[in-house]
Amino acid sequence: MELGNISKPTYGPGPEAPGSSTPGLVTMAHGFLRLVQPNALPIELINFVQPQNMFSREHIHELLLYELGFLVCVAIGVLFIILVPLVGCCFCCCRC
Repeated sequence: MELGNISKPTYGPGPEAPGSSTPGLVTMAHGFLRLVQPNALPIELINFVQPQNMFSREHIHELLLYELGFLVCVAIGVLFIILVPLVGCCFCCCRC
């Protein structure tokens, strides 16, 4: 492995994503993630220098607002996990 010039390195375009045998599923997954979370992570809200208990309400509110898409998906998932078995049980038990 050749190191090249260590004092002045040259950087290439970076690694490419590996090819996939299912490009349709990869496109669908990336489309869903862009739909749920279109914004970039606000790095300025996450300060690792200050202790964890020093987060203000505004910072927590902004982080929750950033994660709103994922929180909605989790709420819908929990709703389905609870409602689908309950409705199925009602259909099975109450066939009158």
